[in-house]
Amino acid sequence: MGTTGLKEKIVLFRELFFGRFSLALRVLLAHSAVKCFLESSTWNDMDKLVIRGGTPLLGTVRISGAKNAALPCMAAALLTEDTVILENIPQVRDIETTRRLLSAMGAEVELGYGRAHHRTTIQTRNLAAPEASYELVKTMRASTLVLGPLLARCGRARVSLPGGCAIGARPIDLHIKGLERLGAKITQDHGYVEATADRLRGAEIVFDKITVTGTEDLLMAAALAEGETLMQNCACEPEVADLADLLNKMGAHIEGAGSSTIRVQGVTRLSGTKHRIIPDRIEAGTFIIAAALTGGDVKVTNCDPEHLTAIVQKLQEAGVKTSHNADSIRVMGDNPLKAADVNTEEYPGFPTDMQAQYMVVATQAQGTSIVTENIFENRFMHAQELVRMGANIRIEGRRAIVRGKTPLSAAAVLASDLRASASLVLAALVADGETIIDRVYHIDRGYEHIEEKLKGIGAEIRRIGEMFPKKAAAPNRG
Repeated sequence: MGTTGLKEKIVLFRELFFGRFSLALRVLLAHSAVKCFLESSTWNDMDKLVIRGGTPLLGTVRISGAKNAALPCMAAALLTEDTVILENIPQVRDIETTRRLLSAMGAEVELGYGRAHHRTTIQTRNLAAPEASYELVKTMRASTLVLGPLLARCGRARVSLPGGCAIGARPIDLHIKGLERLGAKITQDHGYVEATADRLRGAEIVFDKITVTGTEDLLMAAALAEGETLMQNCACEPEVADLADLLNKMGAHIEGAGSSTIRVQGVTRLSGTKHRIIPDRIEAGTFIIAAALTGGDVKVTNCDPEHLTAIVQKLQEAGVKTSHNADSIRVMGDNPLKAADVNTEEYPGFPTDMQAQYMVVATQAQGTSIVTENIFENRFMHAQELVRMGANIRIEGRRAIVRGKTPLSAAAVLASDLRASASLVLAALVADGETIIDRVYHIDRGYEHIEEKLKGIGAEIRRIGEMFPKKAAAPNRG
């Protein structure tokens, strides 16, 4: 176990037993969530995945709630003193990081246990410290989502500049410009953004470029601003619409979420509510590709096919057979794959979060595919690892030229970010031999128990800790 992981677990243990929980809740947690969290190696930074390829995936896999919808919804709980209950919360590392972040501010956050282990209850009556420290958010780029709600609720906020995956620039300037339009005074110093406002006031905001977290952050701020806010060139992702749905349940007046123009009529107070998080379209797309690559037959349940239109259409173009009903998609991988170009775009286009996974499809398709990344400038770091496994990939700026079909062979590979790690898992499923994937803490940020889900449909996969114990330090002979 890594030293950092051990320290985090000790801190969590102390929080649970000496924090604001009732005695009954402490006892329950001691026998469930605490025990599971402390004993499990799921979030050990030294963990690796070992995958033996060549097995077709067969059966049914259930998709978890969307991490990228759950995170802004957890942040939205900062906007009210009342209790917010969120259901279908995925058990992933970013959720735990956000729980710790909210708790550090003074919130009471109960992660569910037992039959309710995908439920989170958040109560933020006492926000003693409206600050997001670097130590708490350095692994997660979504930290900026607390800036808007803290400012709207408390009149001040101090938030560390975000961390997360190393896939390119994630500028916060769009958040700052929008909040300044709402009347905030903002300074940046020593890696932190500090914002103050007596009360935010509605304004017209036109985003210079489409930003999902920027849209969400300003949507939350505008919900408590005085007067009307008109937001244009907004992100249209389902996760934005899901956040607006929650805010409206809390008493906000929001129209147009899910389109490029959103209108918000500010209110003086928001209330508590219960809300169910939408399914994770990226997890669903990843399992669809896993079934297609392995020549399997898999039913992907608890998903929303409407959110997967661009992904499914591109895979059908590449020869993948699918059928669907209201909340599931069946993938039949008995057709040979053929080359098809792809361009990542904002929703409803092909998502950048599926680019790495699709590149694996291209390695197994007959012909040459061109994968163009239009969202992030540094999102081809997985390509070199795929080349180590036998892929034929050439990078030219924002384009990856992939020649298939090439046989993949097992290798020791390194995950560089969340979706890159998913692509390596997919490649390992069709590679000859046993692939070892290191730094899988990246995949734990956004995929819930991925190895257990893959095992459930026939994959040969297991999680291991450090391969060898660390050597003792050499004695000082000086």
